[in-house]
Amino acid sequence: MANISGRKRGRIASRLAAAAVTAALVGTGATAFAADNPSAKPFKAPTAKPAKGALTGAQAANPGDAPIFGLYGIDKSNTVYYYAPDGNGGLESRTGFDGNTGWNFKWVGQVDQDADNVVDGAWQADYNGNLYYAPADGSNPITIGGGWNTYNAMLSPGNLGGAGAGDLLGRDSSGTLYLYLGYGTGKMTSRYTVGGGWGQYTALAGNGDLTGDGKADIVARGGDGTLWLYKGTGNYKAPFEGRTKIGGGWNTYNAIFAPGDIDLDGKADLVGRDAAGALYLYKGTGNAADPYKSRVQIGTAGWNTYRLFF
Repeated sequence: MANISGRKRGRIASRLAAAAVTAALVGTGATAFAADNPSAKPFKAPTAKPAKGALTGAQAANPGDAPIFGLYGIDKSNTVYYYAPDGNGGLESRTGFDGNTGWNFKWVGQVDQDADNVVDGAWQADYNGNLYYAPADGSNPITIGGGWNTYNAMLSPGNLGGAGAGDLLGRDSSGTLYLYLGYGTGKMTSRYTVGGGWGQYTALAGNGDLTGDGKADIVARGGDGTLWLYKGTGNYKAPFEGRTKIGGGWNTYNAIFAPGDIDLDGKADLVGRDAAGALYLYKGTGNAADPYKSRVQIGTAGWNTYRLFF
């Protein structure tokens, strides 16, 4: 990383240290919130050793920063692999780990529960409509409840309600979007209605702040390939402002997902996979008027092996 100021170099080191905490969750001997349908397995994360002089946790976080989760992919045999940020805007080679088989889930979402940008657990929805939460501290996974098959899309976008813990969104078959406020333990409140009309979107994504105001935002892709920004308000009663257009042509991707901050600059990023299986990164700008830079290819053909990303 030539020609980087000392202050910026320290910031990158701090965020790499936070990324190391996430990477530790898939270390040898960990089950990393793995589960065999229909019940989850306990997980004990090894302790990560941060880089010398680097800040970690809340010390490494700044207002508007995005979570550093890295990227997981579940393949068609229900085996999950992890890709850590490499510190240069790309991804390390994939990592397998003990307990990475049997991931027969419809949806999985990582979540930061204490605003330090490090993963604290994961929600897992199985095909029977059951939702679980598996903490990353070795505690036994908990069952949230059944009936979650009512949703054809679910999203763990970060803190939408202003209370600090990660929240959850679900969209039902009528196109109505609902918000569940997280307590920071995996459990959540009863749902609040966000609004109708969300059935027009073929993809929803978001994981942290896109606009630099410290509030979580999401993006939505319309059937015509147009991508829209929904800026977060921090108010659970009306969590989004009216949509603004990002641009067209997003139908080139058969998967769009937001794994947090990939290039470690403190801004939330977006990833798209095209029909050939190539992976592209859209680096966040922190500017609501133009939230993403031009795409950069970070993976060659072959990513179609994965049926689900989180």
